Amino acid sequence: MRVLFVDDEADARDIIGDALRVYGFEVEIAADGAAAIRALEAEAFDAIVTDFRMPNGVDGIQVAEEARRKFPGVGVLIVSGYARAQLPALPAGVRYMAKPYRLAQLISALRALVQRR
Repeated sequence: MRVLFVDDEADARDIIGDALRVYGFEVEIAADGAAAIRALEAEAFDAIVTDFRMPNGVDGIQVAEEARRKFPGVGVLIVSGYARAQLPALPAGVRYMAKPYRLAQLISALRALVQRR
């Protein structure tokens, strides 16, 4: 499964990216929403995990919208330290997971995203 993992925190990118690879995922990393949009222009993914709040003017909802526009069936998971009620409306079909999360929760959510397609 090809996953685009988007987070502005370098430690999160390194730790989660490496852990997902150990579990057999093919992972592309983006440091912010703008980099994620560029990655979506270059290749297709089975699932996208994106932080909600990121620097440089592109947030996780914008990443999700672009991903769903370009690849209508792609699974998208927005993760955030904000409570779900604090976020704006998510695009149709986009899932939410609270931070902090356990690796097992993330893997389960990724597999569920792909199975729904």
